[in-house]
Amino acid sequence: MESHLNRITAIPGLCNGKPTIRGKRLTVHTLLSHLAAVETESEIFESFPFLEKEDIMATLEYAAYAPTKSPPVGETFYSRYNLQ
Repeated sequence: MESHLNRITAIPGLCNGKPTIRGKRLTVHTLLSHLAAVETESEIFESFPFLEKEDIMATLEYAAYAPTKSPPVGETFYSRYNLQ
């Protein structure tokens, strides 16, 4: 399975440094909240027209590695979980 985690970014000064989708002002937490509310992909894409299906996949993949706190992103994240 191809990883999409490179779509998750944490930029100081953007959304208080929280993990976001591709450097946009949409946090992983916000997108997960929409998914948890059982919104359809169509509804999510209507709310966030810049999103791509891979962004949703990246968000779910990221959430799978974040049991209680946001794990680091980037090379540290990949090396921490032995991902390539």
